[in-house]
Parts: sequence; structure tokens; C-alpha cells
Amino acid sequence: MSKIGAHVSAAGGVENAPQRAHQAGCEVFQFFTRSPQGGKAPELTEAIIKKFKQNCKKYGFIEYYTHAPYFINLASTNNRIRYGSISVLRQELERSSKLGVKYLMAHLGSAREVGQTKGVKMCIEGINKILDGYKGSCQFLIEMSAGAGAIIGDEYEEISKITKGVKKPISVCFDTAHAFASGYDLSSEKAVKETFQKFDKIIGIGKLKLIHANDSKVELGSHKDRHEHIGRGKIGQIGFWAILRHPKLKKINLIIETPKASAKSDLNNIKILKNLRESKTKPCNQRKKK
Repeated sequence: MSKIGAHVSAAGGVENAPQRAHQAGCEVFQFFTRSPQGGKAPELTEAIIKKFKQNCKKYGFIEYYTHAPYFINLASTNNRIRYGSISVLRQELERSSKLGVKYLMAHLGSAREVGQTKGVKMCIEGINKILDGYKGSCQFLIEMSAGAGAIIGDEYEEISKITKGVKKPISVCFDTAHAFASGYDLSSEKAVKETFQKFDKIIGIGKLKLIHANDSKVELGSHKDRHEHIGRGKIGQIGFWAILRHPKLKKINLIIETPKASAKSDLNNIKILKNLRESKTKPCNQRKKK
């Protein structure tokens, strides 16, 4: 059965993330090991690593994930940005391995300066550099994008080309809001079935390791990254109910990155997903009021 959790704050130190995840009702969780906007990464001392793992054990967490910073661009023509991105992603894999993290996910960047074909090639080269000589336990995931502008990784074919071009095995994080914005329908049981059939055919369902469960504020194919609370967006509760029941997705965990409108937002969204997981009755897709 899929486990459900949220992206939680690691403010004050990564050792604080497990308690926050527990308070939000998480069964799994995701966090940043450093500021997503930039700056030097805080040192992960042996004491911090030990405390983090103790807290994970205390609150019963076996699986947890990290997200790379937002400034990554493996297709930049600026060598400082491109090679800085390669360095940061390698650092994050190493840091995550020390913490016992299962997967690190990242957006690959934009091909605006070079065009999609060259941008994809640069991403493949960059990931190969990142993984060259890497012996850690944390695995690298490409996070599917919403396709705004020339962002790389919004189409199955593009993701497949990258996973096949990288010398070492890498996998995929499927974001429901991003996929929906990229034109992959998830708003009905039939649509979910067709979307993941296509994923399996082009990428391979075995490469799907994690789902970011976010409703979408924007219409299908809008190519805008706008997350919404579960059941209040264009995907609706039926889509998530169908995902949680899909026979090939039952062991894929879900992480929400829904708006944090209040202290209870994560708790409420997780509760909705847990109820959908337990429900044997298909929900009405009527949008819930805010």
C-alpha cells in the first residue's frame, strides 16, 4: 500500500524535519538539506546525522526523500551555473546518503538558451558527470516538470531520452500537477489509466519511484506550475482515488507539496488522501470549497 506524506520544513536543522512530519500526519516525508534558493549548505556533522536518524526512528519513519535546490540548470550556457549545478547535485546525493535518504529529486533546468535538443544532451552529460564515481545509497530522480517556457522534462519522450542516455540507472518522480499542466489527464479513472499506460510504454513503470500528489489550479495542458489543495483543483478527488487504486502504483509513495495556507494545511490534505486510500467508493468530483 502506498504511504502518504508531505514536504516539511527543515528550518533550524534537518534533525527537526521528522518531528514536523509526524505532527503533519506523515507516513513518509520530503525536505531540503539546504536553502532551496542558494547559499552555502549547512554542515552535516556526525551529531546532526545521528540526531536525525534517532528522530526518524522515534517517529517511525523508514523512507524519506530530499529535493534539490531550485536554482539547478544543467542546460545553462553560463559555466558557473551549469558546473555549479553539477557540483550541488553531487553534494546533495552525498549528503542525502549520509542521512539515509532513499531518493533525491531535481528539476533539470531550462533549454531556453540552447534549444530543446541540445538542452537534453547537456542534461545527459551533466547527470553522467554527477554520477561519475558516485557510490552513495541515495538514488537520483528526475522530477517531471509543468513545461513552462523551455523547462526540460515535461514530456514522456524527453524524460525517456534522458534516462536512456545516462550511463547509470536513474528514475522518475511523477508530479500530478506538473503532468496535468503538461497535458497528461488525471481527472478521471479512465484518464489515470491511459496516462500511466502511456508512461509505462514510453518510460517504463519500473522507473517510477515517487509521486508528488498535488491538485492543479490550472486547466489541462496549461503549462503552468500552480499547485492546489487535494480535491479543490482541476484534477479532483477522483483522480487521486484512481491513482491510489492503480494496480501498478500501489507501492509508490505519495508526497504532497500543496499550499501551506495554515498550520493544518498539510494535515488536512494528508487526511483527504488517506481517506481516499481507504475508501472503496469512488468519490464525487465536486470541488470542495476553500
